[in-house]
Amino acid sequence: MSGSAARTATADVVCLGESMVTFLPSQPGRLADVPSFGRGIGGAESNVACALAAAGHRAKWVGRVGADGFGDHLVDTIAGYGVDTSAVRRDPGRPTGIYFRTATDRATDTHEVAYYRAGSAASAMSPDNAPYEDLLAARILHLSGITAALSSDCLALLDDLTAPRDARPLISFDVNHRPGLWRDGAAGPEVLLALARRCDLVFVGEDEAEEAWGVHGTEAVRAALPEPSVLVVKRGSDGVTVFSRSDDGTEGDTVTTVPSLSVDVVAAVGAGDAFAAGFLSATLRDLPVRDRARHGHLMAAAVLTVPGDLTGPPPRAYADRLAALDDDAWGTLRLGPGWTLAAGANEEVRVT
Repeated sequence: MSGSAARTATADVVCLGESMVTFLPSQPGRLADVPSFGRGIGGAESNVACALAAAGHRAKWVGRVGADGFGDHLVDTIAGYGVDTSAVRRDPGRPTGIYFRTATDRATDTHEVAYYRAGSAASAMSPDNAPYEDLLAARILHLSGITAALSSDCLALLDDLTAPRDARPLISFDVNHRPGLWRDGAAGPEVLLALARRCDLVFVGEDEAEEAWGVHGTEAVRAALPEPSVLVVKRGSDGVTVFSRSDDGTEGDTVTTVPSLSVDVVAAVGAGDAFAAGFLSATLRDLPVRDRARHGHLMAAAVLTVPGDLTGPPPRAYADRLAALDDDAWGTLRLGPGWTLAAGANEEVRVT
């Protein structure tokens, strides 16, 4: 990251994107059959901000919500995690986005999500109304491909933020390819590729890279994205492969592969955002690449072992201790519900 940007930063990480009120079913079943819903929040970038704030970093979320009760709920809830929401803008003419989902695993065909976000306040974000003084005053600016899909104005904002500029923060980008969000589905992959190539740190799933760009394998993903200084290719249960270049201009990548953890999954939601938060947290602390990926896995494990998209991270000293395990111990670590509260209790963290 630029030295001058770091010196003037008023936040460790600023996350820009849409957050929505989420309605969670009271019981499994089709949306048509669920009798009632509980209220939560959902949004890739706000999830990252909440996790980072809970981990002790200065995190700011920048978004746009309606001047309505749902907007009040979003801002209050996100602020409750310790996130700075002072740069959130209210739109009196557009509503806050909401969505409903079933309790079924998102990876199955029976999972349903009903979005009510067309014309939302967040879709009106643009270079003309964005608070640049907040977006650029950070050590890291975290963006997502979801924002680019919301509207042409949102895409213009991401184009501008990823453009070269003096003293820009380190730009982190989670590809988050969501074909259903794009007005022109065929344009989405090309847009996401162009944005990712202008960023410094990129997160992308090996499967989504194949779906979006027709490339297969980590080396092919790196060939498609040669520009980012750090490229994190997520490979599901096989872990992650990180391609990184040193700041001294040395040519060539260092390739680091870090296996996933064995986790007793309660709900397979929110893991990608949590992984990004853990990786960014360790990046802010200038930890080695292996430990950055391990902290990503640990943060993801914290979310996977609870029902919702958000949870408190493990205590930092505890996470550091786990991240420092030797390869054999890391490979046999198994985490289940309650492990983040155990602070190292043998009955909750099992090395088998």
